[in-house]
Amino acid sequence: MADDHTHEDGHDHGDDVELIEEGTTPAADAAPAKKGPEQTWRTYAPAVISLVLLLGGIALDNYAGAGPTFRWFKDPIRLIWYVTAYLPVGWPVLKRAWSSILRGDVFTEFFLMGVATLGAFGIREYPEGVAVMLFYTIGELFQDAAVLRARRSIKALLDVRPDEVTVLKNGQAQTVKAATVAVGDVIQIKPGEKVGLDGTMRSSSGTFDTAALTGESVPRTIEKGEAVLAGMINRQSLVEMDVTTPYQDSKLSRILKLVQQATGRKAQTQEFIARFAKIYTPIICLLAVLITVVPYFFVGDYQFADWLYRGLVFLVIGCPCALVISIPLGYFGGIGAGSKQGILFKGSVFLDLMTQVKTVVMDKTGTLTKGVFKVQEVKPVGIDAAELTRLTAALESKSTHPVATAIIEHSDKGHETMSVEGVEEIAGHGLKGTVDGKEMLAGNAKLLRKFNVSFDEALTQIPFTIVMTAIDGQFAGYFTIADEVKPDAADAVKRLKADGIRTVMLSGDKGAVVEAVAKQVGVDEWHGDLLPEDKVREVERLKADLAGNPKAKLAFVGDGVNDAPVVALADVGMAMGGLGSDATIETADVIIQNDEPAKIATAIDIGRATRRIVWQNITLSMVVKAIVLVLGAGGLATMWEAVFADVGVAMLAILNAVRVQNLKFR
Repeated sequence: MADDHTHEDGHDHGDDVELIEEGTTPAADAAPAKKGPEQTWRTYAPAVISLVLLLGGIALDNYAGAGPTFRWFKDPIRLIWYVTAYLPVGWPVLKRAWSSILRGDVFTEFFLMGVATLGAFGIREYPEGVAVMLFYTIGELFQDAAVLRARRSIKALLDVRPDEVTVLKNGQAQTVKAATVAVGDVIQIKPGEKVGLDGTMRSSSGTFDTAALTGESVPRTIEKGEAVLAGMINRQSLVEMDVTTPYQDSKLSRILKLVQQATGRKAQTQEFIARFAKIYTPIICLLAVLITVVPYFFVGDYQFADWLYRGLVFLVIGCPCALVISIPLGYFGGIGAGSKQGILFKGSVFLDLMTQVKTVVMDKTGTLTKGVFKVQEVKPVGIDAAELTRLTAALESKSTHPVATAIIEHSDKGHETMSVEGVEEIAGHGLKGTVDGKEMLAGNAKLLRKFNVSFDEALTQIPFTIVMTAIDGQFAGYFTIADEVKPDAADAVKRLKADGIRTVMLSGDKGAVVEAVAKQVGVDEWHGDLLPEDKVREVERLKADLAGNPKAKLAFVGDGVNDAPVVALADVGMAMGGLGSDATIETADVIIQNDEPAKIATAIDIGRATRRIVWQNITLSMVVKAIVLVLGAGGLATMWEAVFADVGVAMLAILNAVRVQNLKFR
């Protein structure tokens, strides 16, 4: 239970745990991490040996005390016996104390334990000296087990990315390392096999389990040309896909890297405790010295050995084990609990911030709605409907927007042979370009007004998303496109409002559509027809509303590229990470892998549970230590009480810290 969280093998624990070695190759980083090895019988051997020898020594002590003629082999042999019991558990701590001193960090927990136990040997309290180190080691074993358990729930992600894939070359299937596959290669995925790389479906269709990326195992059908991501599992027939991304750049690889980095971003509580320990530990050492020396000037029958014993007891009690270990472990457990729910926190600081969220601002498309648009009808003006669809689809083929995808899918594919030039995407408006020599516009009413194209203004009142088109400066018709609200969107808003959180929806979609969705899901406030800069302005306004309360934070949840600036601006940026924009995922502080709005409330619940457990541990540690420190200074506590106040409380705190991983969240 070291205050720098290191163990005798040099491995880091607590908030500094890493899941993937820095600098590894893509192939290597898929393997289990080298840090923090699994516990084996060798891990427990030193503690077992020390315990057996300690119990044997205590038994001989009690027997030897029965008569003056038996001193069980005299004191030198008794000393050798207890030194033998001490070394398996004490030597690693003494080495770490010396290493810390060489680094200029004198007042560590190792130093406290070393001085206290060697002092106990100096005054011939051998069993107490061994017991302190033994129970300290047992406490570390508890800590290791807790850390390993927390890590497993996160590191399980590593198991969903296979090292090898089947590549088709010259009609022959070859099994090769995934890291060696080039972009453009064709790979084959057998039924039940995990996808190793990102790509696009080459076969007509396939059914996949997307749990690795979304947290949900509901099968998803992927059609030809659609994205297939590393970590998905093929559930039916043999399929083929074209590789589009190198192994190390796949979406799953980036998610793993984000998880790896998550444990390094500390919460304010952790940082406070770290600073507190650096001040607290030297003070404990000074007080122990004063307890030993000062009574010489005031106590008539002063006995140095008695007061030294009190000082040593004070040192053991004063070790900040429970604080510096259980608190980072509590936050690490919170990150692990989030991973089980398909929620990735990029650092423990964001667990804390989630507890302070008072306003949640959400994008509409892809966040509260599925973002899967379908063309409902085509209304041409002075042109054949099929021709209008082909021309518009040709222009929209240069965009990745969901609306563009809907029009492309509605086309009869005749657009693929058309010449498309000079395409310009006008943010918040639409597209402009030349298709087969015709000047084309495709977008919203603002786009047509911008280029002075006249149209029936009554069209703006249609309660659907519409794409208006113009050819050579003349209105040519429109497409009505509908999205579908996610099934859990209304429940998500209801849960947030039940927690006293204000809900706001911002969208670039037309006001009538935004209002219809807002009323369906029940948000408190909504705004439509927003450009990216308008969203930024609205979020700044909402943040200003919270300025009177420094503890009140704003969270923004989005998925598209145009949401990245607002995600960065929010106190807590959240991204729908299942199939969301890379830019938004990179910018976000919290990633919801399964794209479910209800997970926003779950993330807040996890943050609150983690913070509650952390403060329980702080209170437990401080109260017990304060009581036993007073008893120790007054000579009313022995080394055995000191062991409980230090190691016993630390064990209780560790067990409490891992509780967050077993809690049930909605």
